[in-house]
Amino acid sequence: MQIAGLVSRSRARCIADAYLFANRSLFSKSLRSSITAPLFSPPPTQSTTSDAFGPKLGCVRAYHDGRPRGPLWRGKKLIGKEALFVILGMKRFKDENEKLDKFIKTHVLRLLKMDMVAVLTELERQGEVSLAVKMFKVIKKQDWYKPDVYLYKDLIVALARRKKMEDAMDLWQNMRQEDLFPDSQTYTEVIRGFLQYGSPADAMNVYEDMKKSPDLPEQLPFRILLKGLLPHPLLRNKVKQDFEEIFPDQRVYDPPEEIFGLR
Repeated sequence: MQIAGLVSRSRARCIADAYLFANRSLFSKSLRSSITAPLFSPPPTQSTTSDAFGPKLGCVRAYHDGRPRGPLWRGKKLIGKEALFVILGMKRFKDENEKLDKFIKTHVLRLLKMDMVAVLTELERQGEVSLAVKMFKVIKKQDWYKPDVYLYKDLIVALARRKKMEDAMDLWQNMRQEDLFPDSQTYTEVIRGFLQYGSPADAMNVYEDMKKSPDLPEQLPFRILLKGLLPHPLLRNKVKQDFEEIFPDQRVYDPPEEIFGLR
């Protein structure tokens, strides 16, 4: 019995030694492979929908790339949550003056400088010019406000494009009182607006103001006037003479008078 027990114990010891040796060799192989392998192995290439169907269908990308969609994304990405809330609130109460004034006192006046300017710009972009005028008046009352021709320009152009010429001229006068001159685009849009509004005399007043500007005039507002003043030959001749003096190398096209019924 003792001899049998000794034999079984020696046999078990041999089996255990063999098992440990085998595991040790496997561990050493895995360790060597992990040392020699690169730290970051590239992921296995997978065929995407665009790779499989792009050449056949002629499309560059057949899947959504995760970028946001919609016309308002660019504006929303730059506007804070409070500014967006103010825009929605002002649009909600735009037809109720009392509620709108209360909303401006309780929410608009709490905005920071950049948020106020962002609200003004977004209202102009959305075509809410009446609300934009209210917002601009709020901005002018702030301590940090300084006369800025670009704030005036964008709002005046937005008003002129919607033929709100009375509001545009009120801002124009305020801008001139602050000794600011607009650029050529502003002159062009206001002159075009008055011509479409049926007020050539007001268009000429803006034109005379343009000639006093310290910046060199451009051709576009002249050509807008020359085209819009065809039914008014006396005013047109005056603009034509100025144009030929300032731009001697340019020509002015004079259509036959009978086309416009001037004879």
